[in-house]
Amino acid sequence: MGMQLKLHMVTIEDLVPEGHFLRKLEATLDLSFVQEETASLYSRGNGRPPINPVMLVKYLLVGYLYGIPSERQIEQRIQTDVALRWYLGLDLFDRVPGHSTISQLRKRKPSFRKVFRRLFEEVVRECIEKVLVSGRLAATDSTHVKANASRASEYLVEMRSEPGAYWERLDSYEEEGLQELEKRTGHRRKKRTKQIKRDSRRSHKQVSRTDPEAGHMKRPGKPEGQYYLSHQTLDTDHGVILGVTVTPGDVHDSVPYLDHLEQIHRDVPPIQAVTADAAYDFPLAHRVLEEQGISFYVRPQPSADRTKAEFKRDAFSYDAENDVYQCPNGKELRVRGLYRSASGVYWEYWADREDCRSCPFREKCLSENDQRGARRLLDTYFRPTVRRHLTRQNEPDYLDALRKRQVWCEGTFAAQKWGHNLTRVLRRGLEAAEDHCLLSATALNLKRMIRCMG
Repeated sequence: MGMQLKLHMVTIEDLVPEGHFLRKLEATLDLSFVQEETASLYSRGNGRPPINPVMLVKYLLVGYLYGIPSERQIEQRIQTDVALRWYLGLDLFDRVPGHSTISQLRKRKPSFRKVFRRLFEEVVRECIEKVLVSGRLAATDSTHVKANASRASEYLVEMRSEPGAYWERLDSYEEEGLQELEKRTGHRRKKRTKQIKRDSRRSHKQVSRTDPEAGHMKRPGKPEGQYYLSHQTLDTDHGVILGVTVTPGDVHDSVPYLDHLEQIHRDVPPIQAVTADAAYDFPLAHRVLEEQGISFYVRPQPSADRTKAEFKRDAFSYDAENDVYQCPNGKELRVRGLYRSASGVYWEYWADREDCRSCPFREKCLSENDQRGARRLLDTYFRPTVRRHLTRQNEPDYLDALRKRQVWCEGTFAAQKWGHNLTRVLRRGLEAAEDHCLLSATALNLKRMIRCMG
């Protein structure tokens, strides 16, 4: 029996159900700003009409909303999915823009990138307007995103020594510390004239020929290879992502942290408290956040003692009232100097050389190659702030903040990896990786916004 073809009078409007997610999205997300942002990229009146930039943004966005990993697959889905056609403003028989057109457009108009950052910011702004963001507690974490580069493409490169991430900030605290040291000891150290060498434990790094901007990630419990890191901060009220920073996979989490947070605190909602895991527990963060009036709930870093001597730091007891350490032989170590490394500023507590010379524990306390002849202990310059924060670590609100970070950050990354393309980047270079992570975060924010409104 031959197949019967029925003639139906139907429009695409009839085929998309009333409560469909894309109908809600179309009603809430106003993309008119895309036209203004991209107006300068198109010349008027010559050549073929370009693809509408709003359609281009929607085309990519649905890929991240529905977890479709490549532009080629997005094109195939739009051809057969009526709701996607409707959202892009295409009729049932309109030609779908080819994936290569989209790719070429992104390649040839690099300034189109600003649109993705702006789109992310607009969605966050809408979430704030709809009172889904309070800034009461923001949680930060990073996750690895696989770069489009294999281990086979790696080669070793000599690293140039360069100043650390918080160089200028530490300079000003060092100056403040020197003035305090002068008050305490009566003598002033000369200003440092030569640059401090960065902690040069690693002088080489693995770089990929195919994507030199990715970084070789080697972390315990994580896959090894070429990756990018997506650093995200989200508001723990409804899980709205407030900020995204992307770095190569070999950058430590603490490096972009303060700039990333300050940008959110300045441009998005002011933040009252932040929470993060142990990778973010570094002394400077405690001090800077306190100065900004932000409470800091951080999982404490386990303390590592690299001293060669048998007597470790915990053999010395600290007397807070007189600010001195007491050694196992009952002698005092006093503040005698301020030490500056690439990553921090430290008080130097020195024992008296005479005390050390006649000490029965000398062998256990000083290592054989110790030329100074006296024991030294270092304490971070920011210790008072760190102590203030960490003495609260067993209080209910502190533990609650850490729990919220774990639930929200890890749950959000899992959702993005599962359904919003955050496992790997197909295009190469740091800028493309940033676009990718921004679109993934935007897709998740839109879903959360629409769900909360419903």
